[in-house]
Amino acid sequence: MTTELAIRCDGLVKRYPPDIEAVNGLDLHIRRGECFGLLGPNGAGKTTTIEILEGLLRPTAGHVEVLGRRWEQQAQELRSRLGITLQQTRLPDRLTVGEIVRLFRSFYSRGREPGEVLHLVALEDKRNAWYEKLSGGQQQRLAVACALVSDPELLFLDEPTTGLDPQSRRQLWEVIINMRAAGCTVLLTTHYMDEAQRLCDRVAIIDHGRVIATGTPRELIDRMTGQQVVEFATADNGIGDLNLLTLAGVTDVRRLERGWALTVNEVHVAIPALLTALTENELTLEHLSTHSATLEDVFVSLTGRNLRE
Repeated sequence: MTTELAIRCDGLVKRYPPDIEAVNGLDLHIRRGECFGLLGPNGAGKTTTIEILEGLLRPTAGHVEVLGRRWEQQAQELRSRLGITLQQTRLPDRLTVGEIVRLFRSFYSRGREPGEVLHLVALEDKRNAWYEKLSGGQQQRLAVACALVSDPELLFLDEPTTGLDPQSRRQLWEVIINMRAAGCTVLLTTHYMDEAQRLCDRVAIIDHGRVIATGTPRELIDRMTGQQVVEFATADNGIGDLNLLTLAGVTDVRRLERGWALTVNEVHVAIPALLTALTENELTLEHLSTHSATLEDVFVSLTGRNLRE
């Protein structure tokens, strides 16, 4: 089983003095060749877990294997087989794109040619451009290029598309899809649920230092008792004494910044019941919409928090 896993993590614990437990018995098994998403609200232990897997932090307890190796015993070999892109990468302003990629390629005894990597991230026409002249999306693709020069077996991407415009995001998506198609394992953290649904074969949701759910995006959505969501708001943003959970067809209720979200298994039953209850309680409906359950709904249902909280 170990040889089929790119990452094996059992009972991972990381404590900081005096009494901060950032990771609390986390288990994670990532198969070779898959794109795996790690999702969690801020402070859930996601970044600490990633840094342990990348060999940047030592765990307090637990068993960690990366590509069948242990950081304590085979760190140099592991570094040559990984590609890492951090949340923020700052490179020298007055180096050209070509110079930066050649510099990173020189760190490895084997890997891809700089021209090939620039082609992969669609930066061939920027080869002679200074780093400071690149757009935000181009700088982020260059950071990914630097992670690809070693031709890694395992690629860590920590929020690679945060702050990018939609076109730049989709250009990076294509890079990730192509790397996975070439057999590279990708571990992705993201604050964008549509990104996780689009790119990831499986995802794990982390909260309070533990994995609370794992599966394909579709599997996690299907586990919700109801698979439709009704969002509504009243004129005064209140519902008085109305108990929404007792309405026909409603399986879950959560408060939104403006209004409420009802998870329902029969939208054609739940909406008439909701409208009748609002009328009986003399509440004025201001907004109502419905959508199929998404990974975002699963996440909020499991953690009680939005991804960025």
